[in-house]
Amino acid sequence: MDPELLSTSRGLYAVKWSFVGLIATALFQVFIFWFSGSVALLADTLHNFGDAATAVPLGLAFFLSRKKPNKRFTYGYGRVEDLAGLIIVLLIFLSAVVAAYESISRFFFPQPVEFLGGVMAASIVGFLGNELVARFRIKIGKEIGSAALVADGYHARADGFTSLAVLLGALGIWLGYPVADPLAGFLITIAILKIVWDAGKSVFSRMLDGVEPDIVDEIYLTVKKVKEVKDVTEVRVRWLGHRLYAEVNIAVDPMLSVEEGHAIAVEVRHRMMHSLDYLSNVVVHVDPLGSAGESFHRLSEHEHDNLPSHSH
Repeated sequence: MDPELLSTSRGLYAVKWSFVGLIATALFQVFIFWFSGSVALLADTLHNFGDAATAVPLGLAFFLSRKKPNKRFTYGYGRVEDLAGLIIVLLIFLSAVVAAYESISRFFFPQPVEFLGGVMAASIVGFLGNELVARFRIKIGKEIGSAALVADGYHARADGFTSLAVLLGALGIWLGYPVADPLAGFLITIAILKIVWDAGKSVFSRMLDGVEPDIVDEIYLTVKKVKEVKDVTEVRVRWLGHRLYAEVNIAVDPMLSVEEGHAIAVEVRHRMMHSLDYLSNVVVHVDPLGSAGESFHRLSEHEHDNLPSHSH
């Protein structure tokens, strides 16, 4: 089977079952909130529903990434996964707004919280449900190289710890401090906003073609191991969803034939694809030593076809 198709199928599998797990967790918490009226539990429940909802755009992105490139989308539909990441960040932020509103409302207009044992049980279930989903998402995400899925897994793990804040709120009420419930809701809101900040940085970095610097260094080292390569002048890497594409400029002996230069480029690509299993495709540009690099491809200022003086 095509490895990229296999990785996409694994991604859909992870999204589907993590969605089921989080929905089951959130529904149990809704049931407990109905009897208890805990605003901290409501905030955590909304957050879990929001986390489950992130599976929808992520699943759609994995589904569309199966489509083959065409004349309009020549690189395929991998960017949809980046758009899904942006939607996920917005959904998480929305859950923070709702949790903050409910916490402020209950702080100024307190309401009794009942069924404290159920609230404690719901918070523990929320923690366990999120931690299981986190482990599942991170495992599959690392297997297929999906940073979005891994990030969503760490997001679920953070959600699990916010569920423990609900437990603290319930313990505070049990000890005679009813204000502990809305305060726990505030703590959860702050935790959600921290997740929004971290996830937002990751998503916007991907949308701006940001990659981990270690990847660039590893590509340099791998290409330089090919003995016919005299120099590596440029390395460009970018993510398209969970697929990583690279472009490298290499310099070779200028006395080689075109056929020999092509053979070296094939060997470089072969070496990179085998050594760096996170790459989906590599484009290798061959230059003669002494004229290698993008600076040698630029055209100095000139005129033609009655156009103003310009350069390329």
